[in-house]
Amino acid sequence: MAKARVTPTKTQSIPRLELSAAVVSAKLSAMLKTELEMKINQEFFWTDSQVVLAYVKNEATRFHVFVANRIQLIRRITDVSQWYYVNTSKNPADHASRGLYASDISTTFWLSGPEFLWEPEVLSTTHFSNDLLVGDPEVRLTQTFATKVSDSSDLLSRFNRFSSWITHIKVVARIKRLVSARKYPNDIITVEECERASEAVIKIVQQEAFSQDIRVIQGRNVLQSTSALFSLDPIMKRGLLCVGGRLKQSSLSEELKHPVILPKDSHIVKLILAHYHAKVCHQGRYMTLMELRANGFWVIGGSRSVAKLIQGCVQCRKLRRPTEEQQMAELPKERVEASAPFLYTGMDCFGPFSVKRFRKEHKRYGIIFTCLSSRAVHIEMLEDLSTDTFINALRCFISLRGAVRQLFCDCGTNFVGARNELGNALKECDVKSLELFHNEKQCEFVFNAPSASHTGGVWERQIRSVRSVLNATLSQCPGRLDDSSLRTLFYEAMAIINSRPLTIDGINNPKSLEPLTPNHLILMKSKIALPPPGKFQREDMYASKRWRRVQYLIEQFWSRWKREYLLNISTRQKWHVPRRNLSVNDIVIIKEDMLPRSRWQLGRIVEVTQGSDGLVRRVKIQTGEQKPTSKQEPHSKPTIIERPIQKLVVLLASE
Repeated sequence: MAKARVTPTKTQSIPRLELSAAVVSAKLSAMLKTELEMKINQEFFWTDSQVVLAYVKNEATRFHVFVANRIQLIRRITDVSQWYYVNTSKNPADHASRGLYASDISTTFWLSGPEFLWEPEVLSTTHFSNDLLVGDPEVRLTQTFATKVSDSSDLLSRFNRFSSWITHIKVVARIKRLVSARKYPNDIITVEECERASEAVIKIVQQEAFSQDIRVIQGRNVLQSTSALFSLDPIMKRGLLCVGGRLKQSSLSEELKHPVILPKDSHIVKLILAHYHAKVCHQGRYMTLMELRANGFWVIGGSRSVAKLIQGCVQCRKLRRPTEEQQMAELPKERVEASAPFLYTGMDCFGPFSVKRFRKEHKRYGIIFTCLSSRAVHIEMLEDLSTDTFINALRCFISLRGAVRQLFCDCGTNFVGARNELGNALKECDVKSLELFHNEKQCEFVFNAPSASHTGGVWERQIRSVRSVLNATLSQCPGRLDDSSLRTLFYEAMAIINSRPLTIDGINNPKSLEPLTPNHLILMKSKIALPPPGKFQREDMYASKRWRRVQYLIEQFWSRWKREYLLNISTRQKWHVPRRNLSVNDIVIIKEDMLPRSRWQLGRIVEVTQGSDGLVRRVKIQTGEQKPTSKQEPHSKPTIIERPIQKLVVLLASE
C-alpha cells in the first residue's frame, strides 16, 4: 500500500516537503494498525532526508511552528527509535516520484524491494548523523540568561544611575533591609540604616580607588611618598580609610578628627559634593568645603572638585553668572570708508528738557543725527516722541543736509513706526517713483538689536557731548526758556560739537597743522561764528575758482581723516578676546535692568546671527507661550524676541 501527495502551490522548502512526507508515513501506519486485525510486533520507518531525521531525533532545539507541529505529531504516533535512514539509491519511493519505463520495472527493486530488507540484520548498514545543519532556518533563536556575580566595579556602574545622594542611600538601605532577616515595625528608613548604607557605599568606592593603599595600610606598612594619600597619614577605622592627622588629642568628634577619604573622580563623590553644596544654599567654594569636612568627608583635590561643580551648577549660574560677552566687532564699512556727509547717519533721541509756554511748563526732546564717517552732528527739537513728530524732524534734517542712504538707530517705537509709515506710503507711489526710490536707496532703516545700547556708541557718545554743553548753558537760566530759545541752544551746541577736534595729536605743538574738525567738510570752516559786531562788513571768503578750492579742501579733509582720526579708532576698548559662540537650543535667562535677578525670564535660543567675522553677537530667543488674544486663536503661540548676547546668561549649553 502507498500514499502520495501533490506539492502545494505555495512555495515550500525541500526539508518541509520531506517532513510532510514523513507525517504521511506516520498517519498511514496509524491507519493500518487500526484497520488490520492482526498483531504487529515491530515497525520501521525509512527516509532519505537526513534533515528530517535530525528534526525527529532532536531533543534540545526549538523549531518554528510548521516544523514543531509536525514533529509533535510524528513523535505522538511513532517512537523515535523506529526511524532510520535509507540512501536515495536504495529508496523505492524515488521510483514512484521520478517515474520508470515499463521495461525497467523488472530490472529494478520496485517489485522486490531494496536488498537490505532481505538481510538478516536489517539495521546494521544504515547510519547517519543526528546533528542539525548550522544556520538551519527552521531553528528558532533562543535567548539564554546567565547569572553572574558582580564585583565592585559593576556595582559602581549601577550607582551611576543615581542623581541624588539621599535617594541613593535610601535605596541601598532598603536593599540591606531585604537581605537581613530582621523585621522592622514600619517602612521608614532610620538614621542608623542610612549611616550603615553610607559606610557600605563608601567602602566600595574606596576599594575601587585606593585598593593598593588599603592593602599597604592593613599590612602595617608605610605608604610611598608618591602616593596621593601620603601627606594625609591615613588610618583604618570601621573598615574605612580615614585621615590620620594630628588631632587625635583634641575633644572634637571622631568625624572631624578623622574624616573619610574620598577620591575626586567618582560619581558617588560628585553626588556627595552636590548634596552638601545644595545644603549650604549654593554658597561659594569654601562654604561647601567646610560643610563637607564638617560632615566627615575629605575629598582628594576637594577645592578643585568643588570649583568644577559650582561651574556646572545651573542654580549657581542663575544666581551669580555674569552675562555673556564676545570680542568687539569690526568697524562697519560705513565708518571706515570715505562718503558724503550724512550719507550714513546714526540717530537717537535724548531729553527731556523743560520749557515755559505762557504759564505752563512743557517737555521737549532733542534728536541727534550723527555722520558715521566725519562724526558731524545735526540736532533738531521734538515736541514729543511720536512717530509724526519724528518724521517731520527727519524731513527737516534731509532738507538741510541732503539725502540719506541708511539710518542706523535702536528699536524705539517712533523709529519703528516711521519705518512702517514710510513703507506704507511707498506702496501708494506709481511704478516710476517706486523704481527711482529703490535705485537711489534712500532712507533705509537699520535697527540694532533690542536693548543693545552699546552698539550705538557712535551716537551715544555724541549725546553725552551735547548734554554737557546744554547743561552748562541751561544752568544759567533755569525755567525761563521757550521753544525758540531751546531750538537756538540746540543749534549753538551743534556748532560747538562740530568744531571740536577729532584728534588731540599735536594740539599743543604750535608748529603742527590746525586740528581736524567736522566743520572742515560740512561748512568748509573750522571756527564757530562769533557774535555779530556793531558794524557789519562783507568778507571775500573764496578765490576766483571756488570749485577747485572746494575739491582741494575735501581731499585734504579725507586724507587727514584717514591718517589722524581713523587710526585712533582702530583699537578695541574692551571685549578683546573671542568667546564661545552661543548656539541654537542653548538655555538662557534674559537680563532685565528693572527687575531683580530672580525674576529674569527663561528662554531658549532658536536663531543666531553671525557677523562678518563669524562671531555671534545677537540672537533670537523663545521665551514661552503667548496667551491667545481672541477666541479665533484657541492655541497659544511662542514668543520670539531678539536680544544681544550682553543681555543673556547661559544656564545650559546645547553642546
